Amino acid sequence: MPVLRVALDLPLHRLFDYLCVDATSADTGLRVRVPFGRGEKIGVIVEVAESSEWPLEQLKPAGEILRDIAPLPADFLALCRFASTYYQAPLGEVVMQGLPVGLKRLDPPERRKARASRQSEGVQQPELTLEQTTALAAIDLNAGFSAHLLHGVTGSGKTEVYLRLIARALAAGQQVLLLVPEINLTPQLEGRVRARFPEAGVVSLHSELAEAARERNWRAAFAGEASIVLGTRLAIFTPLPRLGLIVIDEEHDSSFKQQDGMRYSARDVGVFRARQLAIPILLGSATPALESWANAQGQRYNLLTLRERANPEATLPAVHLLDTRKMLLKEGVSEPLIAAIKERLARGEQSLVFLNRRGYAPVLACMACGWVSRCTRCAANMVLHLADRRLRCHHCGCEHRIPQACPTCGNQDIHPFGRGTQRLEAWLQEEFPEARILRVDRDSVKSRKQWEAMLERIHGGEADILVGTQMLAKGHDFPKLTLVGALGADSALFAADWRAPERLFAQLMQVAGRAGRAELKGEVLIQTQYPDHPLYAALVAHDYPGFAATLLKEREQAGFPPYAFQAMLRAEAPDMADSIAFLNTAAALPVVSEHESVMIYDAIPMKLFRLANLERGQLLAESASRPALQAFLPRWREAIEMIKSPSKLRWHIEVDPLEF
Repeated sequence: MPVLRVALDLPLHRLFDYLCVDATSADTGLRVRVPFGRGEKIGVIVEVAESSEWPLEQLKPAGEILRDIAPLPADFLALCRFASTYYQAPLGEVVMQGLPVGLKRLDPPERRKARASRQSEGVQQPELTLEQTTALAAIDLNAGFSAHLLHGVTGSGKTEVYLRLIARALAAGQQVLLLVPEINLTPQLEGRVRARFPEAGVVSLHSELAEAARERNWRAAFAGEASIVLGTRLAIFTPLPRLGLIVIDEEHDSSFKQQDGMRYSARDVGVFRARQLAIPILLGSATPALESWANAQGQRYNLLTLRERANPEATLPAVHLLDTRKMLLKEGVSEPLIAAIKERLARGEQSLVFLNRRGYAPVLACMACGWVSRCTRCAANMVLHLADRRLRCHHCGCEHRIPQACPTCGNQDIHPFGRGTQRLEAWLQEEFPEARILRVDRDSVKSRKQWEAMLERIHGGEADILVGTQMLAKGHDFPKLTLVGALGADSALFAADWRAPERLFAQLMQVAGRAGRAELKGEVLIQTQYPDHPLYAALVAHDYPGFAATLLKEREQAGFPPYAFQAMLRAEAPDMADSIAFLNTAAALPVVSEHESVMIYDAIPMKLFRLANLERGQLLAESASRPALQAFLPRWREAIEMIKSPSKLRWHIEVDPLEF
């Protein structure tokens, strides 16, 4: 009797066998209702076998095989198997997370027909620069697998290169998958894509979509009705029957790395998928990830370069360092920056003051007894949000009313320390009462509609001064913006995280790139107490290659990625002692000594050691060989699963971790 091997959305590294009298191999990839426990679940058939490792009399009969959509293709299942193996994630979780919620429900809602949106009129294509033409000529859509890294300065026309490649793919009858790191980058890019390809079906896939809309778009993509799929990281698992090109914009962005559930990198999965299907993949960024840059330097990726801005009247902004050691600051803002803002106001131009810290102030404190507004559930301070009179933890979401007096000593003289975007906005409004000031952060923009409205106001000239976080640092084109002032950058220079300099450089170069993208000249002022730091020197020179070469040399000497390969075992429990004891037991397992090429470091608390009342520890596994690490991890994971641990302890393995 045929046996269905079914993937279920469970944290278990196994498939589940069920009997089905009339099943055939053609049913592989279909969804099926199966009994599980006292109820039922929806799973995906990944194999129809003739036998089972379990006695047939112990197997339950499967329920209805669902045939409302075509079977998930073999290449999709192979992609899921790769992700499951590489990231040590249960296959069922990988397969099922690639499906919209409605397809995983036992009682699915009524569905409208999937239909990709189309527009009636296109737009004229701009004339290409010589560098854009050269980059396009280097990418052959018919030559099988190839990975290209498009390193272009901000405003160099990387998007136009994407659009020309998309046009080629559509002309060949292929589908295109275009990934962006964050939802707030989608509207502007989606508008350009729809305008350029009015007759092509375009759908978007991201978490902001309503459940029904996301399912309709997924179905349109899966059925081949949508030729262009624009999405965030999860869209990398969308099954596409005619996929011919993958484009990943801002490929350096950490948002492409999933930080919970299956902890995968959409960029890396995209490269595997392109190799699997023998199609090209294009990674674009003004500040590529060092791993991608190293691959390009080692000729694993083809490096394409755009050194000049696409607009012949636009030039790269002049970057100046303001030595704040010799300056008197007003609410953290220097006099030269104030004067530069006044100058732009007089000329009717826009300014951006960048501070990557939302809220009013990072902490509320009592000078009498030393009380500070710490989160009761996390090892972090609660941020003061004066606009809605709340203290809020940005890690667990816990919030309280602002106290009228110190909770410890009763002192009513409690003060905010430090500054966030709300405080900066309030001060700028006092300093420039005639200016229209717009704050752009996660507190002011909470939905796609709000973001679209905000962009419309900025482009419509309804703002003179923008106060923003990293939401404004990438992917946006504001023609009237000619000044960028960056505050509070020094804090990342000497952080314990060895990736911090790379992130800081990318962040500052991206935000600097918002200035002077049209015919108006741009200027960037960076406040710092360390003007002689090499990172700032590279920023002034717009020298990403030089900066990357220095960092890569340091990492090679230190044995850090990309010259080593890492996996992190993390454990969390109500008591830190339990977490560390579990990690120490995992480090002492016999399988560890059997793999001499893998080094296991000591178990330590995480930097944010308490989150939502759970104490967190971590254990690093490292090897100079990726195959050696990949051979070790499944055996280690299987051995860890046998460790007896407290009932409330949870653990996971993260491959290629970004956070330490």
